[in-house]
Amino acid sequence: MTEREDEDEEEELLEVPDAEDSSHWRTLIQEQNRKNKKSGGFQAMGLSPSIFRAVLRKGYKVPTPIQRKSIPVIMDGRDVVAMARTGSGKTAAFLIPLLEKLKIHSPDKSPRAIVLSPTRELALQTYGFVRDLARFTDLNTTIILGGDRMEDQFEALHQKPDIIIATPGRLLHVLVEMNLQLSFIEYCVFDEADRLFEMGFEEQLKEVIHRMPSSRQTLMFSATLPKSIVEFAKGGLSDPVLLRLDVDNKLSENLKLSFLACREIDKPAALCSLFRTVLKPHEMTVVFTATKHHVEYLKELLTLCGIPCTCIYSSLDPAARKINLEKFRRRKCQVMIVTDIAARGVDIPDLDNVVNYHFPPQGKLFIHRVGRVARAGRVGHAYSLVAQDELPFMLDLHLFTGRSMLVATEQSAVDEDGLFGAIPQFVIDEEEDSIRKWHEESDELRGMVTVCSNGYKKYLATRPAPASESVSRVKKQYRDIKLAFHPTFKDRASGLEAQRMKILDGIKGYKAQSTIFELGGNHKSDGFLAMKAKRHIHEHTIQKQQRVSALRQEELKASQSAPRAGTEADTEDLDDAFADVIETRPSAKPFEKKKRKQPFIPYHSANYHSEKGLELEKRGFQQEAQSAMMDIHTDEADQMLRNQKQTKWDRKRKKFVQEDNSGDPKRKKIRTESGAWIPATYKSDLYEQWKKSHQIDYFDQKNRDSDGEDKPSALKDLRSVNKVLGAGRMRYQKSQSQTRQTPKDKRKFKPSSGRSDYGGPRSKDSIARDRGERDRQMSHLKARQEVNSKKKGGSKGKEKRGKR
Repeated sequence: MTEREDEDEEEELLEVPDAEDSSHWRTLIQEQNRKNKKSGGFQAMGLSPSIFRAVLRKGYKVPTPIQRKSIPVIMDGRDVVAMARTGSGKTAAFLIPLLEKLKIHSPDKSPRAIVLSPTRELALQTYGFVRDLARFTDLNTTIILGGDRMEDQFEALHQKPDIIIATPGRLLHVLVEMNLQLSFIEYCVFDEADRLFEMGFEEQLKEVIHRMPSSRQTLMFSATLPKSIVEFAKGGLSDPVLLRLDVDNKLSENLKLSFLACREIDKPAALCSLFRTVLKPHEMTVVFTATKHHVEYLKELLTLCGIPCTCIYSSLDPAARKINLEKFRRRKCQVMIVTDIAARGVDIPDLDNVVNYHFPPQGKLFIHRVGRVARAGRVGHAYSLVAQDELPFMLDLHLFTGRSMLVATEQSAVDEDGLFGAIPQFVIDEEEDSIRKWHEESDELRGMVTVCSNGYKKYLATRPAPASESVSRVKKQYRDIKLAFHPTFKDRASGLEAQRMKILDGIKGYKAQSTIFELGGNHKSDGFLAMKAKRHIHEHTIQKQQRVSALRQEELKASQSAPRAGTEADTEDLDDAFADVIETRPSAKPFEKKKRKQPFIPYHSANYHSEKGLELEKRGFQQEAQSAMMDIHTDEADQMLRNQKQTKWDRKRKKFVQEDNSGDPKRKKIRTESGAWIPATYKSDLYEQWKKSHQIDYFDQKNRDSDGEDKPSALKDLRSVNKVLGAGRMRYQKSQSQTRQTPKDKRKFKPSSGRSDYGGPRSKDSIARDRGERDRQMSHLKARQEVNSKKKGGSKGKEKRGKR
C-alpha cells in the first residue's frame, strides 16, 4: 500500500461518523487497530486513532480485568457501578470511554463531563491522567479544587472547558456563586464513591446531580463497594450494571504479610529496628500512623536515626503536601510517614513496603493501606506492629479476608505469609538506648512524646470497638500464648538469647499457687483453714479449668502444625505430574440432598464477616459521616472531639437529644433550587465583583448576535482586544482602576458617546468634546466656589456688626 493510500485511509478514519453508523465506525476502527497485532488488547475495543495512540504512548499494552470488563459496557452508554482492588487501573477504565465519547472540543456545549474526587491528591492525579490521554485531541480540561483562588476558577469556566475535574465542596461553591446549570453534562464519574459519602459530601453530591440532565451517563468507581452503596445507585442511576471484581481476592497474590507483636511503648524502637535491619535502604516504604502528632514525632525520630523521610497529614499546607509527595515520588527520600488521609487514591508508583505503625481498626482500611504495594505484578511486603489491645482487630481482619491466623512457633524457620510472631526484646533494647539518649538531649522531642500520648488517648476514645466475638476469642485462646520469635528477626537471635527470653517469659507469667491468706507459715490460722476448705470444695472446678486451658493450648499447636493452604499443589503442578487429571464437578441437579456439616441453621450467612467489613453505614450516610464511625478517621484531636455525638437539651421532651445539624435550615443555610439546604457561605458577591473587574457584562452583551446565539467567550474577546492594542498587564490593571469611579465622580465626569468602554483609543473629535465638557464643568465649579465664598464672607461681616 502506498503512502497516499495510507493517508486517504487515515483521513477516512478520522472523519466523525453519524449516530446511525456508530457500529460500522467502531468495526472499521477495530480492523485498523488490529493490523499486525494480537487481539485481546486495547486495539479490540474500537478506540479512535487519537485515543488509541495516547493509550500506547502512556505505556498501556494489555488492559487490566476491570478495564477489560468495564470499558465496553461504558462505551455502550450504560450506567456502571464498578468495584475493583486499589491499583487495578480504575482511573483509565473511566477516562478512556470519557475521551472516546467527547471526541472533539465543543464550545457551544460546555461542560460535558465531570469527574468528582474526594481529595485534592486524587483529583490532581486524575487531571494528570486526562492530560496524558487527551494529548492528541483538542479537548479542554480544567480542575477545581478547594484552597485555590476562586477568581482563577471563574476564569477557567469562562474558557468553555469540556471536562471538569473537581472536589464536590468547591465545585458546588463555584456553581452557586455563578448560578451555573450543568445542562450539557453527558458523562459524570464518582471516583472513590464510598469515600465521597464517608467524608460527608452527600448534600453537595445531591445538589450537583440536581443541576445535571437526567439523560447523563453516570459511573461509580471504588475499591470497595458494599451492598448499601448499591441501594443508593438504584435512585441515582438508570438501569445500572454492577461489576464486582476481586471480591474473593481482596489482597494481591504478590503481597506478603507479617504481623509483629510488641508493646505500645516499644513501637518507636521496633520501627527503628525494622528500618535498620530488615528493610533495605533503596526500598520505597510508607508508614501509616493514627494521628498527625505521631507523624511529626516519627519524622524527627527517623531523621535522628539517619533515615531521610517526608510526611503527609490532613492539616498540612496543600503546597507543602504536594512538595513532600513529589519528593517521595522522585526518590529523594525513601520513607514517607502518613495518616489515613493518603490511604486511598494517591498514586505512589513502585512502592515496596508498607508499615502499619498503628493497626487499622477495620479490615476495609487495612486493604486500602496495603493496596499501595504489589501493584502491576510487583512484589510487596506489609509489616504490622500489633500491640496487646490491637489483637481483636487483627482477628477481625482474618475473618474479613477469610484467612486462618498463623502463630509463630519454635519450628517456624521460614517467614510464611501472614505469620504472627514476636520481636526479640534485645533488639528493642538496643534501639531504646539511643532513643532515650535523644530524648534527654532534645526538649522538643520530649514534648512531642507528651503530645502523642494525649492525642492517642483521644484517638482511642473515637476508635470503633472490635467485634465482641474477637475480644472473647483473644481472651480464651491467645491470653496465655507463648509467642516465638518472628522468622524476620530469628537470624539475629542466638540460642542463649532464646533461652534467656524463655526464662524471662516464665518469670513474667509466674502465678503463685497460694493466696495471701496462706502466707506466713501458720497452718492453724483462720485464713489458712478457710482457703484449705475452699480448695477442697472447688477442687473439681479448678481441675476442669486447668484441663480446658491445656486443651486450648493443644488445639492451638495442632492448628499451627496443620498443612498450610499454600503448600498444596496447584493445577499446573498436577498437569505436569499426571497425564490425566479427573476432577469432581458440581452436580447440575438443583435439589440434591446433602448432609449439613452442622445440625443447625447458622445465625450468620457464610459471607457475613466479609460484608460486615465492607459495609458503609447503619443509620444513613449523614449520621455515619458526622459521627466518624467509618474506616478513615481524622488525625487531629480537635476534629475527633468535634465528630463525637453532640447532644442538646430539648425543652419539649425534657431530655437531652442528639443534635443533627444536617437539615436544620436556621443554621446559616440557604435553600437551593432543588430544595436542599446548603451553607450560606456558598453564596456571596465574589463572582459579581469578578465580572465587574473583568467587564464581562459588556462583552456578554456584545457577543450576542441578533438571533440571541452566543459568540466566542467574552473573556477571550477581552484578551484579544488588549493584545491588539498592545495593552500589557499593568496597563490593563490601570484602566480597570480608572473605570472604578465613585457615584460622585461618575456624576462629574460622564464619558461621551465616542469614548470606548474598554479604555481603547478614541477619535480626535471625541477627545475634543471631552476636553470642552471638562473645561465647562471646571469653570462652573469655580464660579460656584466664588459665590459660596462671598456668601460666607458676607455672613461673617453681619455677625461682626451684630457683636459690636
